[in-house]
Amino acid sequence: MPRRITIQAHLSVAELETRYRHSKDPVERTHYQIIWLLAKGFPTEQVAEVTGYCRDWIRQVARRYNKEGSAGLGDRRHENPGAEPLLSPQQETELWEALQGPPPNGGLWNSRTVAEWISERIARPVALQRGWDYLQQIKARLATEGTLNG
Repeated sequence: MPRRITIQAHLSVAELETRYRHSKDPVERTHYQIIWLLAKGFPTEQVAEVTGYCRDWIRQVARRYNKEGSAGLGDRRHENPGAEPLLSPQQETELWEALQGPPPNGGLWNSRTVAEWISERIARPVALQRGWDYLQQIKARLATEGTLNG
């Protein structure tokens, strides 16, 4: 029989239930529910059935709570700044200006030509998808100021 997860007594079982039932944030509410059920002695498998989360995620939430208390619960995605942009603001301005004319090799601006333009500026390969992303971002700005071929 697998051993049950032990929950530190940062909060009482009653306080965990109260926070679970009164939380307005859905992620935080689910995290409190997980900790509350584990603190009541429910096995991980049963908590997984009730909440719909996998056992590994339940263990991770429990570890965070045991280590940090209530501060370890809730949605942390907003704390992730994400990757740095490929282009600096100055380079974005240069791309914006370049897109108002023909591409360096002629033809039309498309995801490939934008990706090639970016690759030359940052001295490394760039996926076609990134070219498409920048093209779409800048197309919205150009729509109000002029035409863009492509």
